[in-house]
Amino acid sequence: MRLRVAAGGPAALKVLAAAGAAAAPVRLVWGGPLERPLAPLSPPWAPALELDSGTVLFSPNAICQFFFLARGEEPTDLTNQWLEWEATELQPAASAALYAQLVHGRKGLEAVEALGKLLAHIEQNLSRRGTAYLAGDTKSVADVVVWGTLFPVLQDETSLPSELQVLRTWFQSMTLSEACRKAADSVLMPKALLEFKSYLQKQPSPCLAMERATSNEPEEEEGSEPALTEEEITAAVDAWARGVAALPKPWQPQKPVLPVEGMRNVLITSALPYVNNVPHLGNIIGCVLSADTFARYCRLRNWNTLYVCGTDEYGTATETKAVEEGLTPQEICNKYNAIHTDIYRWFDISFDYFGRTTTPYQTMIAQDIFQRLLARGFLLQDTVEQLQCEDCQRFLADRFVEGTCPFCSYEEARGDQCDKCGKLINAVELKNPQCKLCRGVPVVKPTQHLFLDLPKLEEQLEPWLEQSWATGDWTANARYITRSWIRDGLKPRCITRDLKWGTPVPLDGFRDKVFYVWFDAPIGYLSITANYTDQWERWWKNPQQVELYNFMAKDNVPFHSVIFPCSLLGADDNYTLVNHLIATEYLNYEDGKFSKSRGVGVFGDMAKDTGIPADIWRFYLLYLRPEGQDSAFSWSDLMLKNNSELLNNLGNFINRAGMFVCKFFGGTVPDMVLTPDDERLLARVTLELHQYHQLLEKVRIRDALRCILSISRHGNQYIQVNEPWKRIKGDEKDRQRAGTVTGVAVNMASMLAVMLQPYMPSVSLAIQGQLCIPPDCFVLSHNFTCTLPPGHRVGTVSPLFQKLEHDQIEALRKRFGGGQPEDLAVEPQAKQTPPASVTLVAPGDPQLIQELTEEVAKQGNHVRQLKANKAEKAQVDTEVVKLLELKKQLALAEGKSPEVLAPTGKRKK
Repeated sequence: MRLRVAAGGPAALKVLAAAGAAAAPVRLVWGGPLERPLAPLSPPWAPALELDSGTVLFSPNAICQFFFLARGEEPTDLTNQWLEWEATELQPAASAALYAQLVHGRKGLEAVEALGKLLAHIEQNLSRRGTAYLAGDTKSVADVVVWGTLFPVLQDETSLPSELQVLRTWFQSMTLSEACRKAADSVLMPKALLEFKSYLQKQPSPCLAMERATSNEPEEEEGSEPALTEEEITAAVDAWARGVAALPKPWQPQKPVLPVEGMRNVLITSALPYVNNVPHLGNIIGCVLSADTFARYCRLRNWNTLYVCGTDEYGTATETKAVEEGLTPQEICNKYNAIHTDIYRWFDISFDYFGRTTTPYQTMIAQDIFQRLLARGFLLQDTVEQLQCEDCQRFLADRFVEGTCPFCSYEEARGDQCDKCGKLINAVELKNPQCKLCRGVPVVKPTQHLFLDLPKLEEQLEPWLEQSWATGDWTANARYITRSWIRDGLKPRCITRDLKWGTPVPLDGFRDKVFYVWFDAPIGYLSITANYTDQWERWWKNPQQVELYNFMAKDNVPFHSVIFPCSLLGADDNYTLVNHLIATEYLNYEDGKFSKSRGVGVFGDMAKDTGIPADIWRFYLLYLRPEGQDSAFSWSDLMLKNNSELLNNLGNFINRAGMFVCKFFGGTVPDMVLTPDDERLLARVTLELHQYHQLLEKVRIRDALRCILSISRHGNQYIQVNEPWKRIKGDEKDRQRAGTVTGVAVNMASMLAVMLQPYMPSVSLAIQGQLCIPPDCFVLSHNFTCTLPPGHRVGTVSPLFQKLEHDQIEALRKRFGGGQPEDLAVEPQAKQTPPASVTLVAPGDPQLIQELTEEVAKQGNHVRQLKANKAEKAQVDTEVVKLLELKKQLALAEGKSPEVLAPTGKRKK
């Protein structure tokens, strides 16, 4: 069959992407915009598919469907709904947005204003279903068609409003897929786009009915919840009635934790932090905190879980740090291992074992893997030219060399990179090189090194990767980075270094060398487990029973997805390989990067000195976890999230639920007689619980946190509508209603305590203590059950959170903004169990509303001033996003739904 498309035409994008995704055997014919269309009424640029039978398909969506049908993929009802919605709703709006971009020159959020409600519709559906793609967990024709319509307008996910995080993740995943990427590269050529623009300029402006509904479902009020089915309500009521009996019994593994036949055995690692520095907030969220949250969730699901980590202690950086501080490498490792241990203990990271790589087990296991690779012919020898200091009698690692940059002539360039021009340097290219240890002049000499033969291992790597991607959860960036390494062609990788501090190479002719840190370090996962239990092989040589999750930042991906798996595949000893590779983007600090030397940003050893409790740090870091794109820590945002989401939303609901039991019912949970409204609430909470599970099972940690906050928001609205403080003073019917509302609310609080445990373990424990939740109830199921039945007695209820004050935050911002001495005194905030005089602020707190109103007005004036001064559009867009976030927080404080504040564009009068 023959596919005719014209470069530059948006419709060509989706059909080419569909052809690639479905591996359709088409012969591509590129047509020009001035050529006569195959169909008399077809516009220029319209694609056409000529089948072997002579039939011609002209509709882009029909062509896309044909490709997937030919592959044997029948459309589901949901797929068809999406295709109909795309054709009738999304496509007209996208055409208008594209016209605004190409003809009127609009950019950024302004250009996509016509898509506001439609983008929100996609976001809500992805969030509600908790699936990776529009119609399920696998890519369908609906994903390709919707992406193909959006991509010409958006180009990348940064054009999307910042609050649409789930949509951003989906869009990035689609854009990075091979079929979509190739289609975009082929269709959206600069010259072809100019021709298409010229064509559009001769056409009338698209007329878009802004009042059009965003779905084919019955219209609902803006911000309203999706309709519940009778089946969902009945199931929720039945689960509630079963009570504690419906919960699985909490399971406690024996120590040491070992795989158990018939159970789900989950092995979790976080990238080993390098020992020579102090981790900052970005390091903490990228590795250990994300892994800890998931490990805690796994344990609450009764999955047999082992979480290991430790400090990576060998290598050049350790030797360099030892020289700087006048210590031996071992002393440096001991010092910083203790610092790391203290930091992670304060952040309440629940390692089963936190170890280190400078152990005999590390030497034994690394050398065994090396010997097996050598015996199987997967190692090569080659000569490398390096700088040698004859005075020190050693080859110099890159960090031990300084000299003049060969590119910009900067005189203090390092042996690996120039700090002035930023270019990467081979140390032998430096002009006037000097040894940093003795200031002598090194000479270039050849030295023999060993290389891992990655090209030879590639034939084992690729089928394993395909299988792991098909069955496991790899983040989009992990897949993309891995594909780019393979696409560029694997090259032999050096695995030895001329150093003293490292695992020695057990081979004649190389015994004065050590293993390169990126061959050696991932083996630390195995050796650390071996130091935990001498039965470590039951975890690491047991792929049949063990699921392995690796957590890391994106810069570590190739070492965990290519180099380390190649080492284990080549060793051929039934090693457990990664099933799920979870990589974050980067967390920045305010408007820049963390820098210990410049005093910019919060580092792990400083967080506890701010007076802000560890659980608040955990909550905020997980709230802005950089899952789909880089995110930034902001002091103002930390204050807003603490005061609105924690204090006014979550804490307010849990405190009120418990206080009503104490104040109105003598500390005993009252009888409950459910009404239809109560039953609908049970079903609504159950749906949020299901979504929480779906998201966490896919390791979408940040998005799952929103489910907790959504449930507490439902609870606050439930209390506000029913007003139990008034009904308790009424007749018998009113008092009964007050009892029902209080009983349901305190059971919601009990469930939230369990859901919150992976994120805020200390707060979860405090709620458990205050409500006297039985230990047998501290397990996660998929049902919202009555765990605190009538007659259950609660304990003393007190506020969980404390307000962060503006002056306090400004002092911290100044302290960590650079140029300030690290020991600048800041009056610490009281511990997280506040004094009795501190009271929670309910929605409607006039002081918070006043503060947020002033912030909104201030930011609004700032945006207007930028526009008046004709500031760069990107700068204006950034400030508009901040304004929308402030308005959302104000809506929360006023007890309104924040969803209505999503930008929907200017309405036509």
